[in-house]
Amino acid sequence: MTTRRSFLTGAAAAGLAATAAPSLAHAATTGIAAQVDRVRTTREEHRVVVVGSGFGGGVTALRLAQAGVDVLVLERGNRWRTGPDANTFATPLNPDKRILWYKSAPTLFGRPVALEPYTGLIEAVPGENMTALCAAGVGGGSLVYQGMTLQPSEAVFNSHFPQALDYERMARVHYPRVARMLQLEVAPDELIRTPNYKAPRVFAQRARRAGLPVSKIPMPIDWNYALDEIRGKMKPSYTDGSGALGVNNGGKHSVDVTYIAQAEATGRVTVATRHHVTDVERAKDGRWIVHVDRIDTSGRVLENKILTTPTLVMAAGTMNTTKLLMRASAKGQIPDMPDDLGRGWGSNADRIYLWTDFADDFGAVQGGPVVFGSLDWKDPSSAITVIQASIPSFGVDAHSTMMVGYGVSDARGRFVYNSSSDDATLRWPKEGDHVIQNRRIGPTVRSIAGPASTLVDTNLLFPSTWHPLGGANMGAVCDLEGRVKGQKGLYVLDGALMPGNSGACNPSMTIAAVAERALDEIVATDVGTII
Repeated sequence: MTTRRSFLTGAAAAGLAATAAPSLAHAATTGIAAQVDRVRTTREEHRVVVVGSGFGGGVTALRLAQAGVDVLVLERGNRWRTGPDANTFATPLNPDKRILWYKSAPTLFGRPVALEPYTGLIEAVPGENMTALCAAGVGGGSLVYQGMTLQPSEAVFNSHFPQALDYERMARVHYPRVARMLQLEVAPDELIRTPNYKAPRVFAQRARRAGLPVSKIPMPIDWNYALDEIRGKMKPSYTDGSGALGVNNGGKHSVDVTYIAQAEATGRVTVATRHHVTDVERAKDGRWIVHVDRIDTSGRVLENKILTTPTLVMAAGTMNTTKLLMRASAKGQIPDMPDDLGRGWGSNADRIYLWTDFADDFGAVQGGPVVFGSLDWKDPSSAITVIQASIPSFGVDAHSTMMVGYGVSDARGRFVYNSSSDDATLRWPKEGDHVIQNRRIGPTVRSIAGPASTLVDTNLLFPSTWHPLGGANMGAVCDLEGRVKGQKGLYVLDGALMPGNSGACNPSMTIAAVAERALDEIVATDVGTII
């Protein structure tokens, strides 16, 4: 099949405008379904099964392995290996089948794009008034996130998370542990001074002129890779804005090359790629049964696996963890699930703006991924963050770049199970984030841009989030360590555990820190008893 090219700006890199049409997805996979009639079924038993290999799954696998526990990690996507001058990932200007999970049938900026089925990086999960963009691959969302690694302030954290998490201890122990694992660094001035980084300099200047705080954003990046690109030692990946769908050159300390790599090095962790979990259930003896399709890169089922384990950790990402548990509860496969399962979902108040100013320029080539941000956290009830993100360029100054904002929000959605489709669908209020958006994020972005600029709020055109949170919330569905209430041996340790927002930060660092805290407790109390 052929691919129709589309200019994926930073909104597509920072906001891949894709809606998944269920009917098209069904048509795309009908041929696949017809091929599975004679697929063999195998059975296995494991001490611990972890579904998902992102931040929650990576932390879980490593810390349990270090405690002497054997772990099987199930990842539905591929392992994406990078290195200098690699061609592992597609780029925004040259999208191909690698960008999309095979069950998505997308429309990019309203234009249909024909892609042959592939176990690609991103799945668009549509709901009512909101589409969540979810990653697939070893490393989960860390493969495609821009990399902002922010720790919320104590005041903001305690306003939106249970105080029993003990922010003081997390700030002393768990957030620093994550920072060390991800090897956080801010961009060096030597790089920022180059022509490729004019857009971040303009953003910082405009934000300061508007009286807003400006700081460098900690990133899980070895910036020497970007400097080597500037020096001509490698093809551009960071320095031309082309790395938003995965950084080909390496140097990005994503979960696959940090937590997962260290976990595998213990000899106690096995990562099974292209293992797509379709159902979970509780066996009569109290153990957990995981139904898995082992697939090829087109999504064709090669083998059905039935795995049994006393300990099941759901870390498949907010949407997939919640959907799997909702389905199991609705069908009676896991009786007595907490009543609040599927509630408390939030979008992290994500907003992505295309910023155009013909009176200024942002450079013919825009380096990234992120250098500066404005962290306006004075009021914990309305804290926001705004950052500048590069867009790929054809080598001419388009007088445009991106601003991305997110913040605390009280708006919440819920999942509803539909028996006819055997799926749980998100229901999100149409004006869900309008309070934080209209009072804080939008005005702040406009003040940075200035009166001569044009701003396009891409979320008005395509309501979406890269940061879905909640559905199996701490306190309501799980305890603070992710133990599902009333379900011995079942844990949730990913974005589904979060209370609908992550304290005016992108969620990665807090998800990892909460998981680190949880694993300290789980290793101390559950290993040898439940696990």
